[in-house]
Parts: sequence; structure tokens; C-alpha cells
Amino acid sequence: MRAMILAAGLGTRMRPLTLSTPKPLLKIADIPLIEHHIMRLREAGFTELVINHAWLGEQIEAYLGDGKHLGVQIVYSAESEPLETAGGIKKALSMLSPDGVSSFAVINGDIFSHYPFAQLPRTLDASKMAHLVLVDNPEHNLTGDFWLQGGDVLSEGVADVGHAQCLTFSGISVLSPALFGDVSDGEKAALAPLLRAAIARGQVIGEHHTGYWVDVGTPERLQEVDQFVREQNGI
Repeated sequence: MRAMILAAGLGTRMRPLTLSTPKPLLKIADIPLIEHHIMRLREAGFTELVINHAWLGEQIEAYLGDGKHLGVQIVYSAESEPLETAGGIKKALSMLSPDGVSSFAVINGDIFSHYPFAQLPRTLDASKMAHLVLVDNPEHNLTGDFWLQGGDVLSEGVADVGHAQCLTFSGISVLSPALFGDVSDGEKAALAPLLRAAIARGQVIGEHHTGYWVDVGTPERLQEVDQFVREQNGI
């Protein structure tokens, strides 16, 4: 299975840090955020990676190269302007799923987590469009994103609130190429509407990760994660 790291965001909330450095190259314990992802993906057996980029993307390519020195093979999907999540995945779809059938993993480039990537399902049932890793709701998203009941991701109106949890999407998933069938090449498109439509059709499953996870969206959270990793590693 191949994996994609989404790295095409403008990093607006991270300014001024991202005025001259793309967010994926901001460092946590002296290692760029995107390199943390790559190392953990490699350890889990993901060695064929696709990375999209837009803002200052040439710096990402210059730093990572073909990935050989990190033990992986990297190909890039350059976007002249960000296509949003679903649009970026659609543009890279032939690299992620050459046969047009095989599912693939997707990791948001601006999160930090101890989720074990080896735990991701390597295939999806033909009736499913996505497997989502969900986490407890952080302070900046207290209302959550999706309901998890057993192993099924449900919409609010269908979930049994007595037996389901409303959780936040972690930005870690396994997706089917069929999910992007209605997205045109070059179209700007968000992922959430596609997921909600698939959830309504009963085509999305998920799991609850209770370990460490942070949306590294602001300088304050970047500093928080940096301190956490340094303490964990005794730096």
C-alpha cells in the first residue's frame, strides 16, 4: 500500500514562521515535521510515498529528494495553487493507486501523533470508501466531526448517542480511489463533503485512537509538541 502526506497548505495560521519556510519543514526536536511522518511510515512498512506541495514546495523537494537516504521512495505532486485536500488527492490518484482500485493511506502533514501506522488496514472491503482514525475532541474542536459507533462512522442523525462517541478526525485515513469519482481533475475540492456523503451511504468505518495527537496548526501548538518530544526523548 502507498501513502500520501498532504503538504500543500499555505500555513497561514503559522505565520510569520511560514513566510519563508513551508510548514512541513518546521522543526520538532530539530527534525522537520514531515520527516517525523516519513520515519514512522517507513517503520510501519510504508516505503512508497507521494507528497503534494504548493507554497514553497521546492524547499520540500530539495530537502527530501527522492527519499532514498530516509529508506523510502518519494514522488511529488506539485500544485501551482493549493487544490484543497480532495483536489490534491485526485491530482495524485494515479500515483497512489495505479490500478485505480487499490486503497491508500493519507496523513495530514500538519499533525503529530503516536498513532501506530502499522495498525491501518491495508485493504478496504469493496463496499467501503474510507477508514478514519478518530481522536478525542481537542479544545479547538469541542463539537467533534464524526460519530463512531462500534466500528462504523455515522452521521449525527443516525448514531445512537447513548452508544456512540462524537470524535475529531485525526487526519489519518485509508481511502478508496472510488471516493474521488465525482472530483474533476484540477478541481479545488474539500475532503469532508465526500466523507459525509459516503457516511450517509454507510460506506465509512473507523477507529478511536486515544494516544498522543496534536493538530500542529499554530506556533503555540508547534512549541507544545516540540517540548513534549524533547521531554520524551530526554533532549
